[in-house]
Amino acid sequence: MTENKRSKRYLITSALPYANGPLHVGHLAGAYIPADIYARYLRLTGEDVLYICGSDEHGAAITMRAKQEDTTPQAIVDKYHETNKADFDKIGMSFDIYHRTSSDLHRETSSAFFKALYDKGVFTEQVSEQYYDAEYDQFLADRYIKGTCPKCGNEEAYGDQCERCGSALSPTDLINPVSTLSGNKPELKTTKHWFLPMDRYQEQVKNWIEAAQGTEKWKKHVLGQCRSWFQDGLQPRSMTRDLNWGVPVPLEGAEGKVLYVWLDAPIGYISATKALTDDWASYWQSEDTKLVHFIGKDNIVFHCIIFPMLLQLRGEGYVLPTNVPANQFMNLEGDKMSTSRNHVVGVSSFLEDFPGQEDVLRYVLSMNMPENKDSDFSWSDLQARNNNELVAILGNFVNRVLVLTNKYFGGEIPEIPAAVETALEAQTAAIYDSLKAFPKTLDTLVHKYEFRNALSELMNVARMGNKFLTDTEPWKLFKTDADTTAGILRTCLDIIAVIAVYAEPFLPFTAPKLRGYLNLNEAEVKAIIEGAFRTAAGRKIEKGAHLFGRIDDAAIQLQQDKLAAAKAANEAKAEGPSYEPVKDTIQYDDFMKMDIRTGTITTAEKMKKAKKLLQLTVDLGFEQRTVVSGIAEHYTPEEVIGQKVLLLANLAPRKLRGVESQGMILMAESGGKLHFVSPGDAENGSGVS
Repeated sequence: MTENKRSKRYLITSALPYANGPLHVGHLAGAYIPADIYARYLRLTGEDVLYICGSDEHGAAITMRAKQEDTTPQAIVDKYHETNKADFDKIGMSFDIYHRTSSDLHRETSSAFFKALYDKGVFTEQVSEQYYDAEYDQFLADRYIKGTCPKCGNEEAYGDQCERCGSALSPTDLINPVSTLSGNKPELKTTKHWFLPMDRYQEQVKNWIEAAQGTEKWKKHVLGQCRSWFQDGLQPRSMTRDLNWGVPVPLEGAEGKVLYVWLDAPIGYISATKALTDDWASYWQSEDTKLVHFIGKDNIVFHCIIFPMLLQLRGEGYVLPTNVPANQFMNLEGDKMSTSRNHVVGVSSFLEDFPGQEDVLRYVLSMNMPENKDSDFSWSDLQARNNNELVAILGNFVNRVLVLTNKYFGGEIPEIPAAVETALEAQTAAIYDSLKAFPKTLDTLVHKYEFRNALSELMNVARMGNKFLTDTEPWKLFKTDADTTAGILRTCLDIIAVIAVYAEPFLPFTAPKLRGYLNLNEAEVKAIIEGAFRTAAGRKIEKGAHLFGRIDDAAIQLQQDKLAAAKAANEAKAEGPSYEPVKDTIQYDDFMKMDIRTGTITTAEKMKKAKKLLQLTVDLGFEQRTVVSGIAEHYTPEEVIGQKVLLLANLAPRKLRGVESQGMILMAESGGKLHFVSPGDAENGSGVS
């Protein structure tokens, strides 16, 4: 038992993802899989654990997405909260709660937190000049301003932070700032806000961080960033924003202002815990709690300086983090992941293309986790790790042992004569010594947040089993020495039992299968954790199945082609739009032969075994038409119902996948996306002339 496990309870958080876009594998590797491994391991070893997460649903990033999609902020957060929650569920995140900051409970909690600090005189009220976009008649929150970072020269820095070098910024720090709304240079205009005078409280936060190193060491890059900010000197930071989306500032004269998202969002950890349990204070206001924040390196300043400072100033015994093991970034095929450039591997798209292979993704991300430096995800590496490690080592070992036990001993763990056990000790002593030492090694690595090394140790147990099985060749020995064969397989089953238990934090979809193959119950799992590595003779085991399947070259090439196509599209976009040449000239009479009518799509469904096709019903006013349209890769059925369209009504019918299509919907193509040609308010059946 390590010293770090003496806490009475553990409070684990993962950074709240913005509900403004889908999750990708870089998110998982940064803040979610490491936290999930940690939480699952602690639960496995009997600790009191809460694992907290949820959607960050306020701030300028949400309103920017709403403008891009021509909808409301509420519609955006509702959409992405549900899709991200579903993706987290599919990939096996074991959150105790996945909350949201748009909830009434969170608004009440964060509002009360701000008001308590205000009443204590923590904030300073300042009238200052803030950037303003005259064209949009709107003050510009941090994320509505881009410019050149004064520290590293990144021309895509935001008004609150440079995502390349991690520097915390203010909008006026940017060189050549522009509004992301209009693209114009913003003007400065007077406004009033409430600031956290961080310079006043720098020493107390700095002293706390340095003192925390006596409990457990923080990662070098985390500590280095913190010390760099202290060296530069902390500056007052506004805790409110001129924005129409967020938690309203609970003060008179603060109409049209909301709480700064980086005050609002971390309090989401507290409100989520409140939503989960009435006993929330036992976790947040107790010296017996160990609080650990799992984040990416771009969030270090908020979790190591600003939020702890706010907790210190709030008082009432709020616990500060014991550690903030921030990960660095994961790149993709040697280039930074970018949603805007479509240079990402989405969680949902991976699971669609590789169904049932959740643990393959978790394994690869864990083995490439950017714990102390940026790492890289590549499709060829995923294929190699799956085929050469999960399939060839772990899966192969388990499958061979189960097959041989069922073949030679009727699927029962064999009884071993004492003389045989004694004779085998020379071969198996080192194995059982390793099994005895393994949990202690694993425990140390997990509590040092070295999850890559911890998973490697688990795989080394499988390698040890594979080597022992290959060296002893029981399939050759059985005919002449069944008892020794039984002893060999019994040892291999003991190894599988240990893997079955300790795989749970890393491979949560695979571990239950392994336990099921050996019919391990909870008492036996507990016994293995406590050091009893021998499985019971006479127990019936299952035949099992292949744990993992090989990934072929074609599947990998398909993914690489997708990335290449996205790259080509981005390069073409950068060069400017390309246009198809104008087709051959037709005569006026040719055009007049076309009967184009206004209609409304009333029903829509995907056609079976046709990825690109939707079957539609179009109301032309005077009749209903069935139309098969190749728009399924651009629109879902739900998105097109009610859409007004223009239909070429006198096109000769044509059978597609057995359905007669009675017309063609006119579409415009731009940037690889199909767009409906709107007939405006014209009534159904109206002609185009």
